[in-house]
Amino acid sequence: MTSSHASGGPWSDLDRPPLNVRALRQALILPDGLWTSLDVVPGTGSTNSDLAARADGLPEGAVLVAEEQTAGRGRLDRTWSAPARSGLFLSVLLKPEVPAHRLGWLPLLTGVAAATGLVKAAGVDVSLKWPNDLLVDVDGEERKAGGILAERAGEDGVVVGLGLNVSLRADELPVPTAGSLLLADAVSTDRDTLLRAVLRSLADWYGAWTRADGDPGASGIQAAYEAQCSTLGRRIRADLPGERMLEGEATGVDGDGRLVVATEGGGTEAVGAGDIVHLRAAG
Repeated sequence: MTSSHASGGPWSDLDRPPLNVRALRQALILPDGLWTSLDVVPGTGSTNSDLAARADGLPEGAVLVAEEQTAGRGRLDRTWSAPARSGLFLSVLLKPEVPAHRLGWLPLLTGVAAATGLVKAAGVDVSLKWPNDLLVDVDGEERKAGGILAERAGEDGVVVGLGLNVSLRADELPVPTAGSLLLADAVSTDRDTLLRAVLRSLADWYGAWTRADGDPGASGIQAAYEAQCSTLGRRIRADLPGERMLEGEATGVDGDGRLVVATEGGGTEAVGAGDIVHLRAAG
């Protein structure tokens, strides 16, 4: 989320040690587990693009992590880059056998999984801004610390990317609205611990969702997302495709993962895509 810095060597910043690939593989790649491979590269433009290019030749559960990402992409083609080893920059390959119309739940599911894992491992309350932002509290202010991007890949795959600011310092923030786990007073910024927690949580939620044939209600994903979504209960502005704008109160998330907005005219509208701006605090 900020400009790329020269990375130097993997031990050039002792506060930002490299990931322990061997230990991560031992902990995460299990005989009956979701994760089938885990690779860590020193740097790349985009882990999503790299993994998507290999999707047809890889089994489900491939994980690609970059110590530095220089051209990561968020929604609306926004770029994501950060200093080397200052965050978690990863993509996973999933091949869910669920109805196609339920695939839109994957980025929301990933948000729930990341927030759940980070609360346990970092001791930081992480909330979700619809549809795919991870928010933390920094000095009483809501800040964006991460984002999620899901893209179809190959014949039957979906690559889900996650970027998370872990140890980004105040002088490294690109904009005042950015944050990091460090600035949110996390009890741990050990990236090995955080990565294990996020991937284990993702495997658990993904398993529940696929066993329920992608049903967000039966799997518990819809209720969990609504419980952690800070967009709900707030007045929001949605900048929609076609240069249309919608204002109202976000009241829920429907069965298709769309944000339900109560409009001033007394009706409701379900938003499936758009840029959301929080206009007032929840509550």
